[in-house]
Amino acid sequence: MLKKDKTKKEKAVAKPKTKSVAPAEPLASKPDSKLEELQQTRERKNVLMQGNEAVAYGALDAGVNFFAGYPITPSTEIAEILSAELPKRGGVFVQMEDEIASICAITGASLAGAKSLTATSGPGFSLMQEGIGFAKITETPCVVVNVQRMGPSTGMPTSPAQADIMQSRWGSHGDSPAIVLYPDSVKESYELTIRAVNLSEKYRTCVILLLDEVLGHMREAVQLPDMANVRVINRIKPTVPPRWYKHYDENQKYLSPLASYGEGYRFHVTGLTHDSHGFPTNKANEAADMMERLRKKIVYNIRDLVQIESHEMEDAKIAIFAAGITARAAKAAIAIARKEGIKVGLLRPLTIWPFPDEAVRKMLRNVDTVIVPELNQGQLIHEIERLTKEKSDSSIIKLQRVNGQLITPNDILRKIKGVS
Repeated sequence: MLKKDKTKKEKAVAKPKTKSVAPAEPLASKPDSKLEELQQTRERKNVLMQGNEAVAYGALDAGVNFFAGYPITPSTEIAEILSAELPKRGGVFVQMEDEIASICAITGASLAGAKSLTATSGPGFSLMQEGIGFAKITETPCVVVNVQRMGPSTGMPTSPAQADIMQSRWGSHGDSPAIVLYPDSVKESYELTIRAVNLSEKYRTCVILLLDEVLGHMREAVQLPDMANVRVINRIKPTVPPRWYKHYDENQKYLSPLASYGEGYRFHVTGLTHDSHGFPTNKANEAADMMERLRKKIVYNIRDLVQIESHEMEDAKIAIFAAGITARAAKAAIAIARKEGIKVGLLRPLTIWPFPDEAVRKMLRNVDTVIVPELNQGQLIHEIERLTKEKSDSSIIKLQRVNGQLITPNDILRKIKGVS
């Protein structure tokens, strides 16, 4: 009886005083991943994110729906994340037997209409070079991410390097265009991945995204943009009847529509020199037309392709030219030097290739000295020397390291003070 009375009393206390109560909102399901958590609301929030994670999420936000790759340090996290996330979106992830198969798979998938991407490091990037050349000559959109490590050969898989800058431009045999981007932060890794996918779709070519090991594995707080503010470019589709379609059509901007397999358009794809329909040709004029189209769609669109950051260059007498993680050290050194009254600034290419010739010439016109720090035995410095032939050898200062260790702000500061 006491138990029964107590129950009645508890029920009486629990009875609401108001006449009606709005039904409670259903609890949101717990997200399966960080990406799902970010996408549950339109407004993105700050997250602690690794550089490789940012690449994977940038690829997804750019619309990538096919990944083929082979695990290799220090890029493996990109494949791991996409292996989990792509199937949720109706995309495809394939682990290939090697990097040669990987570049061939993403090229084939792109010809079938997919937005495709692969990720690798130095040894795998070397294996991909002929496939990259095939993607370029067939004008097939795709993206290759190369998270660089110290080499050659197997080298030091978990140590940073910037030794693939020249390979990203000249590694594939024969003359071919190159679009190569290089971020210096986790947020920029996200942004430039989207840009790489967009440029590949717009210009129908293989675009390279370079990172270095430290950037791939470092973590930073990043606020990803609302998807409504993310610009995504899709390839131009043909609007003409199938009988009029030319797979390699000419136009003023050297951008042409791209039909996919299965859409009713007849075209031929070959790594041989080809005509406007894609069929092999040995005619000199048709071969020349093809090579000019590959070149001109890059050089005629330099303003769209080139991105360069100017940091504290307004009154600089000393310029540092650096990319990637080394540019981060340079900014720290500049902050210290500026406090000591030394007028020094930084030029940082976000687009490594095509090399920002005109922007560099203009920005370096009024400086006395250029310091070029890089994690290799000298690659960017040759481009600076090419553009500053009027300067003496003593005005171009190199700072190179190839032992798996980073160039520090103090290393750069010592060079600054040595010439100031």
